[in-house]
Amino acid sequence: MKRHLLLAVLFAVAFPFLASAQFEKLKDSVIQLYGVVMTADSLKAIPSVSVVVKTDGRGTQTNEQGVFSIVVQKGDVIEFSSVGYKTKQAVIPRDLEGNQYSLLQLMVTDAQYLPATIIKPRPTKEQFDRDFVNTPVADDDLETARKNNDETKRRVIARTLPRDGQENSNMLLNNNSRRYYYNGQAPPQNIFNPFAWGEFIKAWKRGDFKNKN
Repeated sequence: MKRHLLLAVLFAVAFPFLASAQFEKLKDSVIQLYGVVMTADSLKAIPSVSVVVKTDGRGTQTNEQGVFSIVVQKGDVIEFSSVGYKTKQAVIPRDLEGNQYSLLQLMVTDAQYLPATIIKPRPTKEQFDRDFVNTPVADDDLETARKNNDETKRRVIARTLPRDGQENSNMLLNNNSRRYYYNGQAPPQNIFNPFAWGEFIKAWKRGDFKNKN
């Protein structure tokens, strides 16, 4: 019991010194890194360059002047990457004195060479005329609008598109109004209505009653 009590007292006394030493060690390893990223050939600032700490994946970006700032630790590997430039890496020195470190990073343009492409005309004038005539041309806005306003297409779209809430409400109100109007009496039969027969014949000629399957 006395042994455990002695260990507890020693730990309570030594813990503040250990924590303080660990904090001082961590504080000494933290570095405020700031710098500028520029092109290697013309020394122009490169904006929006990704600056990533490879150790833990943290990162930042350069501003319009190519300047960046980030908190790192001694020994960290910093990666600089940007579209159109070769990726570069920089290592923070472990024996660095102080808690600040400046860096001027130069990046080289990453040129991509595509294979050569040779453009040749048609071998003969007859083949050119044939391909020119038979090549389909996409409809412009005016032709697309004309096709969409075609009566047949509008009729097909009207039958396939679902009704919205306002159309359903209007149809329900019209049906209720028609039913209330003839309440208590027999509604008229359109079988003897010549106008109804005329609409029926027009719909028959249009093909409204054909089987769509």
